[in-house]
Amino acid sequence: MSDAGGDGQRRGLYPEIAPYDQGWLRVSDLHEIHYEQCGNPERPAALFVHGGPGGGFDAEDRRFFDPDAWRVVLFDQRGAGRSRPHACLEENTTQHLIADMEALRSHLGIERWMLFGGSWGSTLSLAYAQAHPERVTAMVLRGIFLLRRWELDWYYGHGTQGVFPEAADRLHGLVPEGERGDIVGAYHRMVTGKDEGLRRRALEAWSRWEAETSSLYTDPKRVERFSGAEFAEAFAGIELHYFANGGFFPRDGELLLQAGRIASIPGVIVHGRYDMVCPVRNAVDLHAAWPGSELHIVADAGHASREPGTIDCLVRATDRFAGKG
Repeated sequence: MSDAGGDGQRRGLYPEIAPYDQGWLRVSDLHEIHYEQCGNPERPAALFVHGGPGGGFDAEDRRFFDPDAWRVVLFDQRGAGRSRPHACLEENTTQHLIADMEALRSHLGIERWMLFGGSWGSTLSLAYAQAHPERVTAMVLRGIFLLRRWELDWYYGHGTQGVFPEAADRLHGLVPEGERGDIVGAYHRMVTGKDEGLRRRALEAWSRWEAETSSLYTDPKRVERFSGAEFAEAFAGIELHYFANGGFFPRDGELLLQAGRIASIPGVIVHGRYDMVCPVRNAVDLHAAWPGSELHIVADAGHASREPGTIDCLVRATDRFAGKG
Protein backbone atom coordinates (compact mmCIF):
# COMPACT_ATOMS: atom_id res chain seq x y z
CA MET A 1 0.00 0.00 0.00
CA SER A 2 1.29 3.47 -0.82
CA ASP A 3 0.10 6.91 0.23
CA ALA A 4 0.38 9.07 -2.88
CA GLY A 5 1.14 12.66 -1.93
CA GLY A 6 1.49 15.93 -3.79
CA ASP A 7 5.27 15.93 -4.19
CA GLY A 8 7.05 15.49 -7.52
CA GLN A 9 5.87 15.66 -11.10
CA ARG A 10 2.30 14.49 -11.55
CA ARG A 11 1.00 12.97 -14.73
CA GLY A 12 -1.93 14.64 -16.46
CA LEU A 13 -4.58 13.35 -18.81
CA TYR A 14 -3.67 12.47 -22.38
CA PRO A 15 -4.70 14.96 -25.11
CA GLU A 16 -8.26 15.03 -26.40
CA ILE A 17 -9.08 12.34 -28.93
CA ALA A 18 -12.08 11.60 -31.14
CA PRO A 19 -13.63 8.13 -31.50
CA TYR A 20 -12.96 6.14 -34.65
CA ASP A 21 -16.14 4.09 -34.19
CA GLN A 22 -19.44 4.58 -32.36
CA GLY A 23 -22.93 3.20 -32.42
CA TRP A 24 -25.71 1.46 -30.54
CA LEU A 25 -25.96 -2.22 -29.69
CA ARG A 26 -29.42 -3.68 -29.13
CA VAL A 27 -29.25 -5.83 -26.00
CA SER A 28 -32.97 -6.53 -25.55
CA ASP A 29 -36.30 -5.72 -27.17
CA LEU A 30 -36.34 -2.59 -24.99
CA HIS A 31 -32.73 -1.44 -24.56
CA GLU A 32 -29.97 -0.22 -26.87
CA ILE A 33 -26.63 0.71 -25.34
CA HIS A 34 -24.45 3.41 -26.83
CA TYR A 35 -20.73 2.71 -27.24
CA GLU A 36 -17.65 4.15 -28.86
CA GLN A 37 -14.07 3.14 -29.58
CA CYS A 38 -10.99 5.34 -29.68
CA GLY A 39 -7.23 4.92 -29.66
CA ASN A 40 -5.44 2.17 -31.57
CA PRO A 41 -7.59 -0.77 -32.79
CA GLU A 42 -4.45 -2.93 -33.09
CA ARG A 43 -3.56 -2.64 -29.39
CA PRO A 44 -4.97 -4.43 -26.29
CA ALA A 45 -8.51 -3.43 -25.30
CA ALA A 46 -9.55 -1.46 -22.24
CA LEU A 47 -13.19 -0.95 -21.19
CA PHE A 48 -14.17 2.26 -19.39
CA VAL A 49 -16.99 1.50 -16.91
CA HIS A 50 -18.73 4.69 -15.79
CA GLY A 51 -20.14 5.51 -12.38
CA GLY A 52 -23.57 6.24 -11.01
CA PRO A 53 -25.15 3.97 -12.02
CA GLY A 54 -26.79 6.37 -14.42
CA GLY A 55 -23.87 8.77 -14.88
CA GLY A 56 -22.86 7.93 -18.44
CA PHE A 57 -19.43 8.70 -19.88
CA ASP A 58 -18.06 11.83 -21.53
CA ALA A 59 -15.21 12.82 -23.84
CA GLU A 60 -12.79 13.48 -20.96
CA ASP A 61 -12.99 9.82 -19.93
CA ARG A 62 -11.09 8.80 -23.06
CA ARG A 63 -8.05 10.67 -21.81
CA PHE A 64 -6.95 8.28 -19.03
CA PHE A 65 -5.40 6.06 -21.72
CA ASP A 66 -2.45 6.44 -24.08
CA PRO A 67 -4.25 6.42 -27.46
CA ASP A 68 -1.27 4.78 -29.12
CA ALA A 69 -1.16 1.95 -26.58
CA TRP A 70 -4.83 1.08 -26.02
CA ARG A 71 -7.97 0.25 -27.93
CA VAL A 72 -10.37 2.08 -25.62
CA VAL A 73 -14.04 1.08 -25.46
CA LEU A 74 -16.55 3.26 -23.60
CA PHE A 75 -20.25 2.54 -23.20
CA ASP A 76 -23.32 4.04 -21.57
CA GLN A 77 -25.09 1.59 -19.30
CA ARG A 78 -28.83 0.96 -19.65
CA GLY A 79 -30.82 4.18 -19.32
CA ALA A 80 -27.70 6.36 -18.97
CA GLY A 81 -25.97 8.84 -21.25
CA ARG A 82 -26.97 8.26 -24.85
CA SER A 83 -28.32 4.74 -24.34
CA ARG A 84 -31.98 4.26 -25.15
CA PRO A 85 -34.59 4.57 -23.69
CA HIS A 86 -33.30 7.34 -21.42
CA ALA A 87 -33.58 6.79 -17.65
CA CYS A 88 -35.47 3.53 -18.13
CA LEU A 89 -35.59 1.32 -15.00
CA GLU A 90 -37.29 -1.67 -16.60
CA GLU A 91 -34.95 -4.61 -17.31
CA ASN A 92 -32.19 -2.69 -15.54
CA THR A 93 -30.22 -4.69 -12.97
CA THR A 94 -26.58 -5.50 -12.32
CA GLN A 95 -27.05 -8.85 -13.99
CA HIS A 96 -28.40 -7.15 -17.13
CA LEU A 97 -25.38 -4.82 -17.21
CA ILE A 98 -22.93 -7.72 -16.88
CA ALA A 99 -24.66 -9.45 -19.79
CA ASP A 100 -24.47 -6.21 -21.80
CA MET A 101 -20.72 -6.00 -21.26
CA GLU A 102 -20.33 -9.54 -22.54
CA ALA A 103 -22.57 -8.79 -25.53
CA LEU A 104 -20.47 -5.71 -26.34
CA ARG A 105 -17.22 -7.66 -26.02
CA SER A 106 -18.50 -10.30 -28.41
CA HIS A 107 -19.93 -7.71 -30.82
CA LEU A 108 -16.55 -5.96 -31.05
CA GLY A 109 -14.62 -9.21 -31.44
CA ILE A 110 -12.55 -8.69 -28.28
CA GLU A 111 -11.20 -11.80 -26.53
CA ARG A 112 -10.07 -10.18 -23.26
CA TRP A 113 -9.88 -6.66 -21.91
CA MET A 114 -8.71 -4.52 -19.04
CA LEU A 115 -11.43 -2.93 -16.92
CA PHE A 116 -11.20 0.69 -15.75
CA GLY A 117 -13.95 1.83 -13.39
CA GLY A 118 -14.61 4.30 -10.61
CA SER A 119 -17.27 4.52 -7.91
CA TRP A 120 -20.22 2.43 -9.21
CA GLY A 121 -17.90 1.66 -12.13
CA SER A 122 -15.67 -0.19 -9.64
CA THR A 123 -18.71 -2.08 -8.35
CA LEU A 124 -19.79 -3.20 -11.81
CA SER A 125 -16.21 -4.00 -12.87
CA LEU A 126 -15.80 -6.27 -9.85
CA ALA A 127 -19.15 -7.95 -10.48
CA TYR A 128 -18.27 -8.55 -14.15
CA ALA A 129 -14.79 -9.84 -13.32
CA GLN A 130 -16.19 -12.24 -10.74
CA ALA A 131 -18.70 -13.53 -13.31
CA HIS A 132 -16.18 -13.72 -16.18
CA PRO A 133 -12.63 -13.78 -14.75
CA GLU A 134 -11.29 -15.42 -17.90
CA ARG A 135 -12.18 -12.29 -19.90
CA VAL A 136 -10.28 -9.80 -17.71
CA THR A 137 -6.58 -9.07 -18.14
CA ALA A 138 -6.31 -6.49 -15.33
CA MET A 139 -8.34 -3.85 -13.48
CA VAL A 140 -7.75 -0.23 -12.56
CA LEU A 141 -10.37 0.76 -9.98
CA ARG A 142 -10.96 4.12 -8.30
CA GLY A 143 -13.16 5.36 -5.46
CA ILE A 144 -14.16 1.85 -4.42
CA PHE A 145 -17.87 1.28 -3.82
CA LEU A 146 -18.91 -2.17 -2.60
CA LEU A 147 -22.59 -1.28 -2.15
CA ARG A 148 -22.80 -2.54 1.42
CA ARG A 149 -25.69 -1.21 3.46
CA TRP A 150 -23.43 0.58 5.94
CA GLU A 151 -21.79 2.52 3.07
CA LEU A 152 -25.15 3.94 1.98
CA ASP A 153 -26.15 4.74 5.56
CA TRP A 154 -22.81 6.48 6.14
CA TYR A 155 -22.88 8.65 3.03
CA TYR A 156 -26.55 9.59 2.94
CA GLY A 157 -27.03 9.59 6.70
CA HIS A 158 -24.82 10.17 9.71
CA GLY A 159 -21.30 9.97 8.26
CA THR A 160 -21.18 13.13 6.18
CA GLN A 161 -23.47 15.49 8.09
CA GLY A 162 -20.62 16.92 10.14
CA VAL A 163 -18.46 17.59 7.06
CA PHE A 164 -21.13 18.94 4.69
CA PRO A 165 -23.85 20.24 7.02
CA GLU A 166 -25.31 22.76 4.56
CA ALA A 167 -25.58 20.23 1.74
CA ALA A 168 -26.86 17.54 4.13
CA ASP A 169 -29.56 19.89 5.41
CA ARG A 170 -30.71 20.42 1.81
CA LEU A 171 -30.70 16.70 1.09
CA HIS A 172 -32.58 15.80 4.28
CA GLY A 173 -34.88 18.82 4.09
CA LEU A 174 -37.18 17.12 1.56
CA VAL A 175 -37.63 14.09 3.82
CA PRO A 176 -40.22 14.06 6.61
CA GLU A 177 -38.44 13.96 9.97
CA GLY A 178 -39.81 10.54 10.84
CA GLU A 179 -38.33 9.01 7.67
CA ARG A 180 -34.78 10.35 7.97
CA GLY A 181 -33.45 7.09 9.35
CA ASP A 182 -33.57 5.70 5.80
CA ILE A 183 -32.72 8.47 3.31
CA VAL A 184 -32.36 6.03 0.39
CA GLY A 185 -35.79 4.55 1.02
CA ALA A 186 -37.41 7.95 1.46
CA TYR A 187 -35.96 9.33 -1.77
CA HIS A 188 -36.83 6.16 -3.66
CA ARG A 189 -40.45 6.60 -2.61
CA MET A 190 -40.40 10.25 -3.71
CA VAL A 191 -38.93 9.60 -7.17
CA THR A 192 -41.32 6.71 -7.83
CA GLY A 193 -44.37 8.52 -6.43
CA LYS A 194 -47.19 10.34 -8.21
CA ASP A 195 -46.35 13.90 -7.07
CA GLU A 196 -44.45 15.08 -10.13
CA GLY A 197 -43.29 18.31 -8.55
CA LEU A 198 -41.85 16.52 -5.53
CA ARG A 199 -40.35 13.89 -7.80
CA ARG A 200 -38.46 16.51 -9.81
CA ARG A 201 -37.19 18.27 -6.68
CA ALA A 202 -36.02 14.96 -5.24
CA LEU A 203 -34.16 13.96 -8.40
CA GLU A 204 -32.31 17.28 -8.49
CA ALA A 205 -31.55 17.28 -4.75
CA TRP A 206 -30.17 13.74 -4.85
CA SER A 207 -27.96 14.43 -7.86
CA ARG A 208 -26.78 17.82 -6.56
CA TRP A 209 -25.74 16.27 -3.23
CA GLU A 210 -23.27 13.96 -4.92
CA ALA A 211 -21.82 16.79 -7.02
CA GLU A 212 -21.32 18.96 -3.93
CA THR A 213 -19.52 16.26 -1.95
CA SER A 214 -17.42 14.45 -4.58
CA SER A 215 -14.14 16.35 -4.50
CA LEU A 216 -11.82 18.00 -2.03
CA TYR A 217 -12.79 21.37 -3.54
CA THR A 218 -16.38 21.62 -4.81
CA ASP A 219 -16.51 22.06 -8.58
CA PRO A 220 -19.30 24.53 -9.55
CA LYS A 221 -19.40 23.17 -13.11
CA ARG A 222 -20.04 19.66 -11.80
CA VAL A 223 -22.82 20.95 -9.53
CA GLU A 224 -24.44 22.74 -12.46
CA ARG A 225 -24.25 19.67 -14.70
CA PHE A 226 -25.57 17.28 -12.06
CA SER A 227 -28.44 19.62 -11.19
CA GLY A 228 -29.78 19.68 -14.76
CA ALA A 229 -33.14 17.97 -15.16
CA GLU A 230 -32.13 15.52 -17.91
CA PHE A 231 -28.94 14.39 -16.18
CA ALA A 232 -30.64 14.09 -12.76
CA GLU A 233 -33.49 12.04 -14.25
CA ALA A 234 -31.10 9.23 -15.18
CA PHE A 235 -28.45 9.70 -12.51
CA ALA A 236 -30.68 9.95 -9.45
CA GLY A 237 -33.46 7.74 -10.76
CA ILE A 238 -31.20 4.83 -11.68
CA GLU A 239 -29.04 5.17 -8.56
CA LEU A 240 -32.06 5.01 -6.29
CA HIS A 241 -33.43 2.04 -8.23
CA TYR A 242 -30.18 0.15 -7.63
CA PHE A 243 -29.56 1.28 -4.06
CA ALA A 244 -33.09 0.54 -2.90
CA ASN A 245 -32.62 -2.99 -4.25
CA GLY A 246 -29.19 -3.61 -2.72
CA GLY A 247 -27.50 -3.46 -6.11
CA PHE A 248 -29.43 -6.63 -7.03
CA PHE A 249 -26.82 -8.68 -5.19
CA PRO A 250 -27.95 -11.82 -3.33
CA ARG A 251 -26.17 -10.82 -0.08
CA ASP A 252 -24.85 -7.69 1.57
CA GLY A 253 -21.11 -7.60 0.94
CA GLU A 254 -21.33 -10.04 -1.97
CA LEU A 255 -18.37 -8.55 -3.84
CA LEU A 256 -16.01 -9.18 -0.93
CA LEU A 257 -17.43 -12.64 -0.34
CA GLN A 258 -16.69 -13.55 -3.97
CA ALA A 259 -13.28 -11.87 -4.16
CA GLY A 260 -11.54 -15.23 -4.43
CA ARG A 261 -12.80 -15.46 -8.02
CA ILE A 262 -10.51 -12.57 -9.04
CA ALA A 263 -7.49 -13.55 -6.93
CA SER A 264 -5.23 -14.08 -9.95
CA ILE A 265 -6.23 -10.88 -11.79
CA PRO A 266 -3.71 -8.05 -11.32
CA GLY A 267 -5.13 -4.71 -10.31
CA VAL A 268 -4.49 -1.21 -9.06
CA ILE A 269 -6.82 0.41 -6.53
CA VAL A 270 -6.75 4.23 -6.29
CA HIS A 271 -8.69 5.98 -3.53
CA GLY A 272 -8.74 9.54 -2.19
CA ARG A 273 -7.92 9.86 1.51
CA TYR A 274 -10.75 12.40 1.91
CA ASP A 275 -13.34 10.56 -0.16
CA MET A 276 -16.68 11.36 1.51
CA VAL A 277 -18.80 9.48 -1.03
CA CYS A 278 -17.04 6.14 -0.61
CA PRO A 279 -14.93 5.89 2.58
CA VAL A 280 -11.33 4.76 2.16
CA ARG A 281 -12.21 1.72 4.32
CA ASN A 282 -13.80 0.27 1.17
CA ALA A 283 -10.47 0.30 -0.65
CA VAL A 284 -8.62 -1.18 2.31
CA ASP A 285 -11.20 -3.98 2.63
CA LEU A 286 -11.04 -4.80 -1.09
CA HIS A 287 -7.24 -4.79 -1.11
CA ALA A 288 -7.19 -7.22 1.83
CA ALA A 289 -9.57 -9.59 0.01
CA TRP A 290 -7.86 -9.35 -3.40
CA PRO A 291 -4.27 -10.66 -3.33
CA GLY A 292 -3.51 -9.51 -6.87
CA SER A 293 -4.16 -5.85 -6.11
CA GLU A 294 -2.04 -2.95 -5.00
CA LEU A 295 -3.49 0.04 -3.18
CA HIS A 296 -2.65 3.72 -3.65
CA ILE A 297 -4.29 6.19 -1.28
CA VAL A 298 -4.13 9.74 -2.63
CA ALA A 299 -3.32 12.07 0.24
CA ASP A 300 -4.96 15.19 -1.20
CA ALA A 301 -8.06 13.93 -3.01
CA GLY A 302 -11.70 13.18 -2.49
CA HIS A 303 -13.93 10.97 -4.62
CA ALA A 304 -13.81 12.56 -8.07
CA SER A 305 -11.73 11.04 -10.87
CA ARG A 306 -10.25 14.34 -12.09
CA GLU A 307 -8.44 15.54 -9.00
CA PRO A 308 -4.71 15.91 -9.77
CA GLY A 309 -3.34 13.17 -7.52
CA THR A 310 -6.00 10.72 -8.65
CA ILE A 311 -5.35 11.43 -12.33
CA ASP A 312 -1.65 10.84 -11.74
CA CYS A 313 -2.19 7.41 -10.17
CA LEU A 314 -4.75 6.33 -12.76
CA VAL A 315 -2.68 7.34 -15.78
CA ARG A 316 0.41 5.68 -14.34
CA ALA A 317 -1.63 2.50 -13.84
CA THR A 318 -2.98 2.39 -17.41
CA ASP A 319 0.52 3.09 -18.72
CA ARG A 320 1.95 0.24 -16.68
CA PHE A 321 -0.64 -2.27 -17.89
CA ALA A 322 0.15 -1.13 -21.43
CA GLY A 323 3.72 -2.21 -20.80
CA LYS A 324 5.13 1.28 -20.50
CA GLY A 325 6.89 0.78 -17.16
